[in-house]
Amino acid sequence: MMKNRNNPLICDPEKGSCEIPGFSEENEASLPKASEKPLWVTYFTDPICSSCWGIEPQLRKLKMEYGALLEIKYHMGGLLPDWSYNSGGISKPADVASHWDEVSLHYDMPIDGDVWLEDPLDSSYPPSIAFKAAQMQDTDKALLFLRRIKEMVFLEKKNISKWEHLRAAAVETGLDPVKLASDAKGSAKQYFQEDLQLAGHWNVRGFPTLFFTDDKGNQEKIYGVKPYHVYEAAILSLLPGAEAEKVRPDQDWQSLFSTYPSMTRKELSVIAGLSSADAESLLGNLVTEGKLKLSSTKNGKIWKIKN
Repeated sequence: MMKNRNNPLICDPEKGSCEIPGFSEENEASLPKASEKPLWVTYFTDPICSSCWGIEPQLRKLKMEYGALLEIKYHMGGLLPDWSYNSGGISKPADVASHWDEVSLHYDMPIDGDVWLEDPLDSSYPPSIAFKAAQMQDTDKALLFLRRIKEMVFLEKKNISKWEHLRAAAVETGLDPVKLASDAKGSAKQYFQEDLQLAGHWNVRGFPTLFFTDDKGNQEKIYGVKPYHVYEAAILSLLPGAEAEKVRPDQDWQSLFSTYPSMTRKELSVIAGLSSADAESLLGNLVTEGKLKLSSTKNGKIWKIKN
């Protein structure tokens, strides 16, 4: 792994995060409460943050088990404005390719770094703004859209800064692509700038960063990808009675895939509490039975429910 971490695209698996140069832990403060649910989670992320892809298994399980108690608000962080810098051993897109392959192994999540060799992104701003535009249409569909563009860039080697891919993702997730394009050129840009300002105001130095806040303003902050129990502990420290209301995910494959139509082996393993071998075996059997379809990359696989 590269030792110099001064470039945001060089994510640090040991910390579980992609950091923005120049930020530190100093002067961080609590975010305000803004939810009807007992807990409010403010999540700072970016569509091309490999650590934010690595947190997907834990985040999905968190929603299934404690979704009735917490509201998660997504804010874009602006990981890659452009390529007008040279730091951390990264001066061009091709330098990211091998790093993404390494990160894939660390998180046990499929990531194909060859997108940086074949069709590199100029910036993470276009997909971030598109996500803000999607939120303007429908918050639930916006999350489906975000997931879809992540699959596109991490598994399918698609340059999601290009409108053709953002449009395809909008259509696939039930959004109006015409409205998405219009909003992305208009109000969504301002909403994205507000996200960047909020991240700067609260000194968010990298992604993923999650702030858990209760109705009294008490806060737990978790920076980077951590084991699931760390996120659960944050909830229980703010809401001691939450465990009694915890909803344990149904291990039936149809129930799981009705909630999340696509899953990696790591995601199924974490959500259902299965070993990697058992998760792989179950998914393989479902493909053999014609119930799931499999897509493979050089660094892993993803399974999707058949329509």
